[in-house]
Amino acid sequence: MTNDAAATDGVRPDENLPATPGTAPEPSKRGERHGMFGSSDTPDTSGYGGLVAPVLFPAAATRPYGSYFDVIADALGAALAQRGEATYEEATSHVVIDRGEMTIFVVREHLPAVARTLRDDPALRFELCLGVSGVHYPHQGGKELHAVYSFASITHGSRRLRIEVTCPDDDRHIPSIVGTYPATTWHERETWDMFGIIFDGHPALTRILMPDDWPGHPQRKDYPLGGIPVEYKGATIPPPDQRRSYN
Repeated sequence: MTNDAAATDGVRPDENLPATPGTAPEPSKRGERHGMFGSSDTPDTSGYGGLVAPVLFPAAATRPYGSYFDVIADALGAALAQRGEATYEEATSHVVIDRGEMTIFVVREHLPAVARTLRDDPALRFELCLGVSGVHYPHQGGKELHAVYSFASITHGSRRLRIEVTCPDDDRHIPSIVGTYPATTWHERETWDMFGIIFDGHPALTRILMPDDWPGHPQRKDYPLGGIPVEYKGATIPPPDQRRSYN
């Protein structure tokens, strides 16, 4: 579970070409990266702080989505309406189609209803929740923390779907879906441990990787680089902030 593997951060323009009809081709700029990292338009990797690369997010897609994605959106909307828990428009904010994958952004209070519908509705039948990952965007005001869920449907030929839920850093609460997908207990614990997202209703939300008394959440982007020296059979590796200058 990493900051970069979980969601659509740092997309290069040539990677965001629409794969299906109706998708928005132009990504939206959310910031800039400075330094040698993330730059693809120059061979120069020596100018720390001198190279600038935009941080681009795929834009919201428009219908038709293509592939089986329209079928999923229609089935989810119909099933939510039938259950009477929320409308599709109330439960979701937008859809992203990027590199042949579908991500539905779900309003956090409606996540449990959406999860139950994905699992139980015959037209959807996403039997597997493959995991929950965290992402931290410190400069995305009001949506600094993201929880990203991957689903697979065995019934419908290994269809894949991603659900993304956001919450602000000053209200780090997202409902747990352990009651619907019990195996997510481990993933929600890891996301809490690494990013500090509190999954309300989780039966035992405790650290799973770090010691119980560990301060902070190590995969947040504002977590300090300083660390604990690591010993390897007589050799000691100093913490990162003592190896080189990051300023």
